[in-house]
Amino acid sequence: MTENHEAQSYIDEMATKRGYVLDYHKIMAKHDFEVLKAANGLVNAAYLNERSLDRKVKELIFICSLTVLKAPKGQIESHIRVGLDLGLSPQEILEAIEIALPEAGVVAFQIGFDAWKSVVGATGIEPTVQVHDAGSVN
Repeated sequence: MTENHEAQSYIDEMATKRGYVLDYHKIMAKHDFEVLKAANGLVNAAYLNERSLDRKVKELIFICSLTVLKAPKGQIESHIRVGLDLGLSPQEILEAIEIALPEAGVVAFQIGFDAWKSVVGATGIEPTVQVHDAGSVN
């Protein structure tokens, strides 16, 4: 098997196992396959392999930690989608994101919240009194 075919098989396996792949995974598969495999090994050991914590719990931890780290919205959204696919409810995911509030503050929370809102299609209650429009989070 050529390295291109091996890299393609590897990225397909990553997508199947994770439920997503990020842009850097795709690009590293083509340009530095060995480093991608090494980095993915760590992710497999800590996140994907079956251990004491089940995948749902790990996904909630991942969503919260990505929120605290102010990760790109798309990355948080991908983990929210995986969580929903695993059977987590939108409320459970929101509660995990809310854990960011006391530790990382409102700004970090809003990043995760905006990703959650986009994925689940959440809407709010509009005030009936005149207010200044604060716009969206991002």
